[in-house]
Amino acid sequence: MLFAILAAALSFVTPPGWHQAKPSSSMRFAEFTLPKAAGDADDAQLIVYYFGKEGAGSIDDNMERWIGQMHQPDGKPSKDVAKRETRTVNGLSVTLLDVSGIYAGGDMGGGAGAHGSGGGTVLARMRAGVVQTPNGPYFLKLTGPAKTVAKWDQAFAQFIASLKFQ
Repeated sequence: MLFAILAAALSFVTPPGWHQAKPSSSMRFAEFTLPKAAGDADDAQLIVYYFGKEGAGSIDDNMERWIGQMHQPDGKPSKDVAKRETRTVNGLSVTLLDVSGIYAGGDMGGGAGAHGSGGGTVLARMRAGVVQTPNGPYFLKLTGPAKTVAKWDQAFAQFIASLKFQ
């Protein structure tokens, strides 16, 4: 069953299989666990942040910070392998980032990494984004083992396609 969630005028549909959790800090609006793929040790986590009309920095600042949280095993700069796109979803400008590597960053709330890494060696993947609304930007960040995040690619695409401002 799909559940619609209203986030201060941003609404979206939670894909089947995602587990909603109570946000673990006041900086998080919504928090979801995406169950791990076979063979992975950890689940993935998607967090939706909302900081009010002023947001939390520019789109470029957030993209650079997120890219900086991933390190490449071969030492190459993560910006060289990151994929960024901007599209319109139901009238909203959405800028998305997709980057894999070794996850070395925490979250925006200052907590531990989404899957227990803080300089780990597991190949991870981050899919993040900024959704521009008349009420200010919303920030989305999905992190987890690369195989687990790949397992949820279609569901993540459906989640993004469901974003609406009401």
